[in-house]
Amino acid sequence: MSALDLLRDWPVEHAAAAIVVDGGVAATTTEIDRPYALASVTKLITALVALVAHEEGTLDLDDTVTPAGASTADLLAHAGGVAPDDDSQLAPPHRRRIYSTHAYDMVADAIAARAAMTYTDYAREAVLEPLAMTETRLLGSAGAGAWSTVRDLTRLIGAWRKPTVGAPTLARATSPHLPDLAGVLPGFGRHDPNPWGLGPEIRGQKDPHWTGPTNSPATFGHFGQTGTFLWIDPEVDVAVVALTDRPFGEWATNAWPTFADAARLGT
Repeated sequence: MSALDLLRDWPVEHAAAAIVVDGGVAATTTEIDRPYALASVTKLITALVALVAHEEGTLDLDDTVTPAGASTADLLAHAGGVAPDDDSQLAPPHRRRIYSTHAYDMVADAIAARAAMTYTDYAREAVLEPLAMTETRLLGSAGAGAWSTVRDLTRLIGAWRKPTVGAPTLARATSPHLPDLAGVLPGFGRHDPNPWGLGPEIRGQKDPHWTGPTNSPATFGHFGQTGTFLWIDPEVDVAVVALTDRPFGEWATNAWPTFADAARLGT
C-alpha cells in the first residue's frame, strides 16, 4: 500500500496530498486544486515573506519590533514572550517558547509599516506571484488565515527546499532559534527543548509528534488546526503536504505519523 492510499482511511470528507521527492512531485491524490483553510500552515507563507523582506532590506530579522525588545526572528520562533492571541506580554523575550499566532500579525504589521504598503500586497509581490501560487488567498490573520491548494503548496515546498531567498537566510530559518528553549507544542504537550526555526517547527527529539518516528530530527514544517500539514525532511529530501476538511484531533495524532513514515520510506 502506498502512502497516499492511507488517506482513504482518514475520517474526513475531503483530503488532498502530494509527496515531493528530490524537488519533483512524485505522487498526488485528486483534488489538488481544491482550496482548503490552512490554519497555522499559513505561518510558513508569512515566514517566507519575512525572509524576503529581510533579503530586500525592508525588515531585518534582528530588528526590535516589540516594546519588550523581541526581534522579528524572536516572534517567528515564538520566543518573544507574546500571548497566543493578543499583544499581552506573558514573559520576557528568550525566556520560554510561547506559541503565538498573534506574533505573526505583529510581524506582518511591521513589514507593512516599513514597506509603506499593505502586508497582503507585499506578500503577493514577494512570494505568491514569484512562486505562481495563484490560488492562495491571504485572509484574516497572517498567522492562521490563508486558504490554498495542494498544488500551490508544492510550490511553497520548493521555496523552502532551495533558496528563493539567500542560502544563509534560509539555513538560519530552518535551524533552531534559541535551541534550548522549552515550551508547549500545541496538541502534543510540553517539550524541553522545543526547537523552532523562523517559521517552521523543527522536529528535534520530540515525542509524541505529528511527523513519523522515522523522520529525521532536522525535519521542519507546520501543522494546522484545520487538519492540514506540510513537512520537509532534508535528510532524505522528501516533503509532504496534506490538506483536509476535518479539524485536528485524536484522529490526526494517530494517522499522520503512520502516513509520514510511509511517505518517507516510499512504501
